[in-house]
Amino acid sequence: MKQIKPTLEKITPNFGSSLLVKKHVEFLKTNTPFWHFHPEIELVYVNKGRGKRHIGNHISYFNNSQLVLIGSNLPHVGYIDRLTTNGSETLIQFKPDFLGEHFFKIPEMLPIEALFERAKKGVRFNIDIKQRIGAKIEKLVDIEGAERIIAFLDILKDLATTDDYTLLNANGFAFETIPQDSNKIEIIYKHINEHFQEHISLDEIAALVSMTVPAFCRYFKKSTGKTFTKLVNEYRVVHATKLLAESTMSISDICFECGFNNFSHFNKLFNSITGKSASKYRSDMKNLIQ
Repeated sequence: MKQIKPTLEKITPNFGSSLLVKKHVEFLKTNTPFWHFHPEIELVYVNKGRGKRHIGNHISYFNNSQLVLIGSNLPHVGYIDRLTTNGSETLIQFKPDFLGEHFFKIPEMLPIEALFERAKKGVRFNIDIKQRIGAKIEKLVDIEGAERIIAFLDILKDLATTDDYTLLNANGFAFETIPQDSNKIEIIYKHINEHFQEHISLDEIAALVSMTVPAFCRYFKKSTGKTFTKLVNEYRVVHATKLLAESTMSISDICFECGFNNFSHFNKLFNSITGKSASKYRSDMKNLIQ
């Protein structure tokens, strides 16, 4: 069976730019969307397209257009199933500190810092703000340098001060890290991604980054705000939500496919993380699709 795992994606802006801005006017069926996360925040505007949103434990469908903001390290899948005539997707990816470590902490920028915090749960902007901001986002493709940064700040200001939005992922699955430890965290996440279906001991993961177990536990909790066991279990549950929505596997098979060796423990964790049982989650997804 083909595995569907959230992969750490490396994003590199063009030379001389702090933002990565891309516009797609054709949807290529060979370019299969994949389940991934990255430290960059992602703003996506789809104009005249349709498809599915899968962000953390949230799955929903859109028709015609959408404007969503995805926070740092929040796993998600590409959005478009199909672009309609004259349709396009504009994507902006940027580090939370792309203007410096303290820029968004000054009083005038605090609403935008709060926006970045909301983005950790995934934000879908509703019709009024989407219609007003969509054209501004598309214009970013054609401007560069300081003008692009100024125009983007104007977009962020509008998004930060509107109440015309919906949070998508109430429980949150962001795999958060501290920037200076990105290489070490990348090694850890890569190992989790490759081995989460197996038991990963603390001795094993600590040795991988040349640390003692106590030092690793302190480091990991400080870096992510979670214990290693909690993060691995969340990772497994995120994988389970995708299998529940997109496969015909039985729930017990999904439990073991995701690395849990006890069905009762899987059900308890799934419920505590998503707020519903695995069977209820699958049932809700079927109703949504219908």
